[in-house]
Amino acid sequence: MSSATNFFDFKVLDGKLVIQPPPAGPIVQPCADSVHPAIAQDVPRMKLLANGFAPRPVAVDTEVPLSAFKGKVVLVVNTASKCGFTYQYKNLESVYQEIKKEHPDDFVVIGFPCNQFGGQEPGSNEEIQNFCSLDQKVTFPVMGKIDVNGDNAHPLYKWLKKEKPGLLGLERVKWNFEKFLIGRDGKIVDRWASTTEPEKFQSKILEEIKKPAP
Repeated sequence: MSSATNFFDFKVLDGKLVIQPPPAGPIVQPCADSVHPAIAQDVPRMKLLANGFAPRPVAVDTEVPLSAFKGKVVLVVNTASKCGFTYQYKNLESVYQEIKKEHPDDFVVIGFPCNQFGGQEPGSNEEIQNFCSLDQKVTFPVMGKIDVNGDNAHPLYKWLKKEKPGLLGLERVKWNFEKFLIGRDGKIVDRWASTTEPEKFQSKILEEIKKPAP
């Protein structure tokens, strides 16, 4: 059971892989099929690093402490790339940019991709990031894919649902693009269903922004 008392106590995986340098070590002699295709065309020019090659850089997941957003108003959304509500990525981006014009340091949207609803987010984290940035033109953070319901639900979502149940007291997230609004103090302000577009509660976000930081 998590001991977290507010949103900023949690950590999540970033959706963007970080490229780490290769581990230190001796250059080894390659065999004919051991050269990575990405560098194969450069072998003659590089002379295969003096007749050897070094280990390749490694892409790794990184953990993001949500305390990095402390003091901001945060809109949390579970997202999917192949859903009837996927168009809301652009709505979310529009609201995000509009609010940032007047309040550049006070608000952030954070997306949490999830594949639990109709298998509508089947891609890898890399594919999701490409879809969000290239297709949807999203600039707000989109984290690594998680579960939001069930035994394997991320601790953040277990806390969100317990603190702010939905209609009729039901805790479970019902579908993609449900929204939770978090105040500057890390407490949950409100929760909206997938059908509620972000423009409908933009005034509520601004109301929270105007409150002083704790």
